[in-house]
Amino acid sequence: MTVLAIIPARRGATRLHDKPLRLLGGVPLIVRVWQRVLSLGIADRVVVATDDIAVQDVIRAAGGLAVLTRADHPSGTDRVAEVARHAEFADASVVLNVQGDEPFVDADAIRGAVALVAGGRASIGTAAAQASPAVLSSPDCVKVVCDDTGRALYFSRAPIPYLRDRADEAVQHTLVRQHLGLYAYTREALESWVRLPVHPLELVERLEQLRPLAAGVTIGVAMARPVAIGGIDTEADLVRANVHWNTIHTVRSSA
Repeated sequence: MTVLAIIPARRGATRLHDKPLRLLGGVPLIVRVWQRVLSLGIADRVVVATDDIAVQDVIRAAGGLAVLTRADHPSGTDRVAEVARHAEFADASVVLNVQGDEPFVDADAIRGAVALVAGGRASIGTAAAQASPAVLSSPDCVKVVCDDTGRALYFSRAPIPYLRDRADEAVQHTLVRQHLGLYAYTREALESWVRLPVHPLELVERLEQLRPLAAGVTIGVAMARPVAIGGIDTEADLVRANVHWNTIHTVRSSA
């Protein structure tokens, strides 16, 4: 099956000004994400979807492909869907959405999400990692609860599963799953997602994946390794990411 990876990158982030163009290891963040996805060799084509010419320019300067989209998309998924409709990408049977602020995205997470869709086990695939109990108290960390077959039951910024009795704390700790914000879709599932009206749960939680989930769409969740560095949303996140980047590349240079 042909896999098309699309990296949505909106320049107008509010918490980190000019986020796609901020530097990670001396290179724009969006270029680092594009390089990471390309290097994994999972997708047959990798393209950046952006609403800003400056983002398109830095990707092109790095030798990549970037497509300009409408500026009024309500979500990254809508931006991905617009690019996936282009005639030049019509041969792709699986569309992969990797967030534009995830330069350290895990290879197994991507493989797992794609395998769920390519294998026909889900029309939408995503990934999660077992996490420490500290994740439960952070609204910036999205949690997911799954059924026994690995299908998502619910995503939330709240602490799920909730601990009712301290006697069950050890059990709760084994069930803490941090959602990793990437998706694979069949073309049909992607189009169905963006045609659905915004759901009240999506509005309340500010989690767009609750839209298809509430409509009864199966979202399969592949398990992956815990993340050292997740998405970059704030100045503090960017500082940590640069420290991590410098550390891993210093180690590789001295090996």
